[in-house]
Amino acid sequence: MAMAFVGTKSLFHVSSHRSNPPAFSFQISHFSYNVALLRSTSLALNRKRQSYSPIRACGLPDKKDDGGRINEPASVSGSENRVSWLETLSTFANNNFLPLALVTGVAVGIANPSLGCLADRYYLSKFSTFGIFVISGLTLRTSEISASVEAWPVAVYGLVSILLLTPYFSRLILQIHLHPQEFVTGLAIFSCMPTTLSSGVALTQLAGGNSALALAMTVISNMLGILAIPFSISKFIAAGVGIAVPTKELLRSLVLILLIPLIFGKILRESFKGVADFVDGNRKLFPRISAILLSLVPWMQVSRSRSLLLMVKPEIFLAAIGMGTFLHIALLAFNALGIRTLAAFSGGNKSVFSKRRNVSAVLLVASQKTLPVMVAVVEQLRGALGESGLLVLPCIAAHIIQIIIDSFLVNFWSTSDGSSNNVKDG
Repeated sequence: MAMAFVGTKSLFHVSSHRSNPPAFSFQISHFSYNVALLRSTSLALNRKRQSYSPIRACGLPDKKDDGGRINEPASVSGSENRVSWLETLSTFANNNFLPLALVTGVAVGIANPSLGCLADRYYLSKFSTFGIFVISGLTLRTSEISASVEAWPVAVYGLVSILLLTPYFSRLILQIHLHPQEFVTGLAIFSCMPTTLSSGVALTQLAGGNSALALAMTVISNMLGILAIPFSISKFIAAGVGIAVPTKELLRSLVLILLIPLIFGKILRESFKGVADFVDGNRKLFPRISAILLSLVPWMQVSRSRSLLLMVKPEIFLAAIGMGTFLHIALLAFNALGIRTLAAFSGGNKSVFSKRRNVSAVLLVASQKTLPVMVAVVEQLRGALGESGLLVLPCIAAHIIQIIIDSFLVNFWSTSDGSSNNVKDG
């Protein structure tokens, strides 16, 4: 009996280093068994759960088609389509902000002219034009102009074409007779304008052309154009319609309305580095503000001329749009022929007129005409050549058309360059 007790005691001593009582030792072993049981049960449940499909948030099971592909629920695919549609619409609006703003201004003026007439009565058009050219001066960067010195013969040709040669197209336009004749006169005035303030440079950059050369031609032609426009209108247009234009008064008005705001904006940019940094950091914002200000002018002019516009037959307006399209194609062909001729007489393939980057720059810039300056000129004429709204409306269409045509041209160049590079790589 004593021997048995001693053996039992030694057995408990071996099984527990801390001399725990027998009941406590039994609880530990029982707890360990329960933990192991729970762990094995959990593993089994996890394996079983993984064999099932996950439950969607919409509460619908996945359905597979005959090819084994999982069909998304209609609510999910519908929301994705709406998001994709909104993104596409937003991208289109961002890429075509200026044409959309101009079309919206014209549409609002025709639909409800009362507010536009009120704005015109308080000379809002002068403030908007002033703001457009202040913004043009703020966004005008001349640091790259030095890079175009090498291509100065191309720049000279571009300036001669813009200011002296292409205004002759106005005489051809005036040979066409439409009713109202203001459509024809407006396009003739449009052909006497300098190049666009931003579209030509932007499209040159997209085409991989000499953007410094495009910028130089834009700056110089718009500054010289303010001085040349009154004489071009007096020589080519006023004489053709039998009206005398007050050249000195028009020149003074253009200097006050266009040149001084442009110089003022440029001085602000060059005088304060913070202003230049802010403008350069918001390169998309300022062109949109300028586009909105520009759309206010045709909005007021169309509102003022709504009664006359409603009397115009649709086929007459379509004919005016066709004239604007023909004008831009004719300018492209004329400048392409001029560039090719100068290249042949100045060294062939080694000439600066044969370099692809220079050709794209001068062809785009010299073939476009600016709408803001044309609108400002019409405002200063005060009806001397016809009703302002009728003069401006076909030019809005021509301005939009020239951007669309040149966009296709830039895309064609980019595609051709990509194809030639693929051939070279192959």
